[in-house]
Amino acid sequence: NMATHLRQHKVQHKESISAETWALCAAVVTQDVLQTMELLFSGADVMCATRDPDYSTPYLLAKKHGQRLQMEFLHHNKFSDFPSYDAHSDSISCQYSSLSTFLCDYLYKLSSSATKPFTERKLKEECNKKWCTFESGFLSYYEHEKTASPNGMLDISEVVCLAVHKTSSFLPMGSLFTFEIYLLPERVFLFGTETAHTQRKWTQAIAKQFVPNVAKHILERDYDVIGQLYYKDCHNLDNWKKGWFAIEKSNLCFCLELENSQEDSMHLRRLQELTISTIMQNGEKIDVLLLVEKGRTLYIHGHTKLDFTVWYNAIEKAAGTDGNVLEDQQLSKNDVPIIVNSCIAFVTQYGLGNKHIYLDRGDPSHVNELLESFKKDARSVKLRAGTNQLEDVTDTLKCFLSEIDDALLTKELYPFWISALDTLDEKERVKKYSTFIRTLPAVNRATLAALMEHLYRVQKCSEINHMDPHNLAMAFSSCVFQTKGQTSEEVDVIEDLIINYVHLFDVHEDQVRQMDIENSFITKWKDTQVSQAGDLLIEVYVERKEPDSSVIIRVSPMMEAEELTNDILGIKNIAPHKDDMWATFEVIENGELERPLHYSENVLEQILHWSALTNPSSAYLVVKKFLTANTMKQCNEKNTEVTVKASYLKFKEEPSKLLSGNKFQDRYFVLRERNLLLYKDMKVWMPIPSPFKTLAIILKNIFRFHNNICPPDGKVRKQSITKSPRIGGLPLIPIHHERSIPKAKINLSEVGSILLGETNKSIQE
Repeated sequence: NMATHLRQHKVQHKESISAETWALCAAVVTQDVLQTMELLFSGADVMCATRDPDYSTPYLLAKKHGQRLQMEFLHHNKFSDFPSYDAHSDSISCQYSSLSTFLCDYLYKLSSSATKPFTERKLKEECNKKWCTFESGFLSYYEHEKTASPNGMLDISEVVCLAVHKTSSFLPMGSLFTFEIYLLPERVFLFGTETAHTQRKWTQAIAKQFVPNVAKHILERDYDVIGQLYYKDCHNLDNWKKGWFAIEKSNLCFCLELENSQEDSMHLRRLQELTISTIMQNGEKIDVLLLVEKGRTLYIHGHTKLDFTVWYNAIEKAAGTDGNVLEDQQLSKNDVPIIVNSCIAFVTQYGLGNKHIYLDRGDPSHVNELLESFKKDARSVKLRAGTNQLEDVTDTLKCFLSEIDDALLTKELYPFWISALDTLDEKERVKKYSTFIRTLPAVNRATLAALMEHLYRVQKCSEINHMDPHNLAMAFSSCVFQTKGQTSEEVDVIEDLIINYVHLFDVHEDQVRQMDIENSFITKWKDTQVSQAGDLLIEVYVERKEPDSSVIIRVSPMMEAEELTNDILGIKNIAPHKDDMWATFEVIENGELERPLHYSENVLEQILHWSALTNPSSAYLVVKKFLTANTMKQCNEKNTEVTVKASYLKFKEEPSKLLSGNKFQDRYFVLRERNLLLYKDMKVWMPIPSPFKTLAIILKNIFRFHNNICPPDGKVRKQSITKSPRIGGLPLIPIHHERSIPKAKINLSEVGSILLGETNKSIQE
């Protein structure tokens, strides 16, 4: 019947279409373009679905098999879109969307495979105008728009980096807006457009093609450089992974290869460290860039030397000073310009006790040279005593504040600051000041807080330096307000801010008390350093006293030995073995005496005692394995009874009676049945009469103290009191706790290490 006939006709029609589709798919993977042409003219659909989720059209099949002529033929024969496939993921849909983009225009083009940037001569001789098209993930360039075959074709899926130059470049052929495309292996193409709009249209289309959907957020940025890099971060320092990065102004935005990949960013002007190093990988040297900003550490390297050079130069530029506005300077992690922090720290360390500090003038040539160095790269400037004069540094700070584009207190608020003086009640006047401070831009507010804290510290030493709040206000009012000369009203405002620093910035009384302790310490002991936050900066060694084993770390008022140990392990990325015990040791007497600090012992209190030593600068802290505790643990596990132990130990008596001079000397000790016997040397059979009357008490305390070097099992690890307990992007690693050990298991080696400071050689039992 008729219904049956219609059904059979439909089946035959479908089978015919299916046969043409398969024939077309078979033809496009060969060089037979004529066969493809016949099939298309016979009714084959150029946009037919191949039922392959990865290569869903004849065009993609031709691309897979490298048939460029077939791709060009399909491109010129109604190739404009791809059908959506329900089974495809969002990333595939996004790819299809970008593949459907079509662009064509005349662009200036120059290609290179060299590892050096384009030279002016090369641009002049080889940069020519080409007709360019972008479609289906390929950028093709022709001699002119009527040319049938392209001169060349770029597969955008091979792009690893796209650099966009926002400002026009004056090239031999005129003013152009350029962009560079970096591909594997070691190839780069430069294109130029005559307008910024055309440049943006092409670069956005190209970026959407090679950046995957999982990193689509960085495509929304107004990027200067975008692409893929290898990276390591705190989540995994063992293996390199691939991530997507973009530089927008002074921010490095990235989407890393994590389970829940989300966009993150680094403020490049706040970098604490930006260093380049070379490592060996698979027998080849590669350049690696280290970035440290607040709580994150990031290692990155490129696919090739070419693209790494682009990223390094772009990051270095974005991390540098850009202009003369306060917020455009290189900043510390507390949003204070590095130049301000550096000058304040130097003056605090070397100038608190100097008379008329900030009033004496520096050498103008030295001041200008220092200012230029800070403007060029503040992060690399290291102020050193002897090299830099105190007066040059103080004038550099004042000149910087005088020359920034707007005053620190802002010119807009100038009349408000001055009018506040009409309020005679001091409390009400301070409230007005607080309101003005809150309206300041964030960087201005942070910088003002740092400066006022410093001046408040300086005036606390006015009995030594003769710089009371009024004198300091006289020195700073003109540069803080940026006025020529100065008025008594300006001086009065700055004097008010210094005197009322504690109330204006909500400073806790413990911080003020700590400042007094530090001031006393600094003025008595010249070898210390102080951070902008008011904490002491102490050089701590790891395992041994060598230059490459030192770490400069902030020691806050409440820091305990356990915190210090954990922080140092975190900074050095040391993961203790389960059987290792690490502790902080205090070393004095030129390295002849050391002792482990109790885990709850206040570090700063102990450091302050050093000022009473004959040579305070010879004292230092070292974090190392507590080997004696391990020995004690082993003895406990063996369950052996120690009856006699003997060894040479360092010994000194105060005041010296037995020893010549006042230094430690070797003496032979024997511990027998809880009696400590002192011999002049091994050959002497009679012990020297004990010079210490309280030896029994000392030994008893040692036995009790020795079991508490590390926190007991089950105790929650003491957290760092810093705002972020993560140092360099790595979580701090807890030390492993010691088991309870009976007193009877302690041998002479341990007693010697704690009581008498054996440091120069290992103890032989």
